[in-house]
Amino acid sequence: MSTQEIAGGTLGNLPRVHRLAHGDAAGAARWDAFVLACPAATFFHRAGWLRIIETVFRHPTHFLYAERDGRIVGVLPLAQVRSLLFGNALVGLPFAVYGGVAALDETAAQALEDEAQRIARALDVDHLELRNRVARHADWPAQDLYVTFRKELLPDEADNLAAIPRKQRAMVRKGIKNGLRSEIDPGVERFFALFADNVHRHGTPALPQRYFAALRAEFGDDCEILTVVAPDGRPLSSVLSFYFRDEVLPYYAGDDFAARELAANDFKYWELMRRACARGLRVFDYGRSKQGTGPYAFKKNWGFEPQPLHYEYCLYKRDSIPQNNPANAKYRLFIAAWRRLPLPVANRLGPFIVRNLG
Repeated sequence: MSTQEIAGGTLGNLPRVHRLAHGDAAGAARWDAFVLACPAATFFHRAGWLRIIETVFRHPTHFLYAERDGRIVGVLPLAQVRSLLFGNALVGLPFAVYGGVAALDETAAQALEDEAQRIARALDVDHLELRNRVARHADWPAQDLYVTFRKELLPDEADNLAAIPRKQRAMVRKGIKNGLRSEIDPGVERFFALFADNVHRHGTPALPQRYFAALRAEFGDDCEILTVVAPDGRPLSSVLSFYFRDEVLPYYAGDDFAARELAANDFKYWELMRRACARGLRVFDYGRSKQGTGPYAFKKNWGFEPQPLHYEYCLYKRDSIPQNNPANAKYRLFIAAWRRLPLPVANRLGPFIVRNLG
């Protein structure tokens, strides 16, 4: 199936908007070349997410790009998520912490957002959600729950360790003293076992193991799993990270119950930081957290400062923005009940629920 032209014109050299189709390898290569070079783009703007979202979660995608004079000048990846519990939405992008438009100029950005709104109305969705890192629409309702934590790495390993606040640095040294070591995993099995157990203890459905296998297959070396093991080889803590340009983004993680006592979680992130420094990377992106939560406090303890994320909504059939997150009080009973499920049962049922959370 070839790439489709769906909107645009030539008046004043306005960009034309096209849709990237599943299976269009040449179009995906052009898309990714633009994303790699565009300062506003993130790992979550990569074309591979189209295949992940369509094949693993079965959500319809609308990956839009703007083209002018034969050059891509902007992209906007979108997917439609329909849920009996949470409604019908067009999202840029589900399962991503960053999204929205990545464009070289405002004309291209506006053309993509105009087309996104046209598609949203045609699909009769309840709302359009754009997960921007930078605010774009002061007149749109916005979600202020989330922040991100990003920090530049220093060139020297010792300087990075010294830059960690004293109490947190003591936890890293405790992990080192306990004889922990890190390993890069070729597969997802050890990671998934730790991840699934961890989210179950927190009352959250686990994403399916095949999703993580698909990420590894799609993104190759840009999707890496680091696992921390005890001196006897027992896996204690694991993290799946994305690499984009000169940045590393630890994205999914899981820990054994014994990890806290041995400081394995703290050691895990230090090892990821240390390895990133050795690779010459410049930015450690600790990712998204909800304000007022344990992960938020943990990242601040590392000396990272929160930066607000701007999740903006265009509402069509809703009076307020959705609150599809564990901070919503009405999900507390569900969380408590989910924790009581046997882990094998939770892992079997989880993918049918979590696919609509995004």
